[in-house]
Amino acid sequence: MTSPTSDSLLGPADIRELAAALGVRPTKQRGQNFVIDANTVRRIVRTAGVRPDDVVVEVGPGLGSLTLALLEAADRVTAVEIDDVLAAALPATIAARMPERADRFALVHSDAMHVAELPGPAPTALVANLPYNVAVPVLLHMLDTFPGIERTLVMVQAEVADRLAAAPGSKVYGVPSVKANWYAEVKRAGAIGRNVFWPAPNVDSGLVSLVRRTEPIRTTASKAEVFAVVDAAFAQRRKTLRAALAGWAGSAAAAEAALVAAGVSPQARGESLTVEEFARIAEAAPARDTAPAAPNEESGE
Repeated sequence: MTSPTSDSLLGPADIRELAAALGVRPTKQRGQNFVIDANTVRRIVRTAGVRPDDVVVEVGPGLGSLTLALLEAADRVTAVEIDDVLAAALPATIAARMPERADRFALVHSDAMHVAELPGPAPTALVANLPYNVAVPVLLHMLDTFPGIERTLVMVQAEVADRLAAAPGSKVYGVPSVKANWYAEVKRAGAIGRNVFWPAPNVDSGLVSLVRRTEPIRTTASKAEVFAVVDAAFAQRRKTLRAALAGWAGSAAAAEAALVAAGVSPQARGESLTVEEFARIAEAAPARDTAPAAPNEESGE
């Protein structure tokens, strides 16, 4: 395969020129901060461990900075872009700057949260500069929808990166930490300065690496059942699990019984539990009354 030259990548002047030509002004609403440094996008691709046989999916490609660097390294790249103007312009940018790889690129003009399938071979990697305001739900949706994604590297707000990679017992360990860990081994993979973005954000950014578990969490409970326990535990994170899970179980006594059956102290708090322990609690869930609901009665579903 022909190796594209570094001139193929977008620099600060290229980004501003392209944005001006398109009439694009980055919006806070969509959390748009475009990467303007070629060294940074190459570093992201390197840190992601993108291989020549990888099929990479990118969410929020923007003007194409990271997309071009991914195309240098991967077999093919599919980008998911919600913005009408950016989605319309990206294929032309790829064709102009990396024509020899243009047939390896596909664009999906959609909200990533609604994407259920992608064109071409199933993705093996997810690499993205995720919009800060939707980073966690988009990440979890993509991991859930595309089980073939083995490796993920996302750039997110530093605070979100810390939460995703937090271990039990950490002050920032919470719902994102547990749910990400359901799918993958998660760790921080570096920091990104503010000056590589246009416009420069008022927060720092971090890289998070997620390597999908080779063996899923062993449990007879479904993902939805486990996540329901996680959500309940952290909805009132200052409370003991006996109190926090009372609504989930039907009563504090039923919550205590489930916790004891799962081998978890009723006095523990959600922030101290591993994803495996949450799964054991879900397995010990009290049996629900299966009698049909009375007319006009809320079923609670």
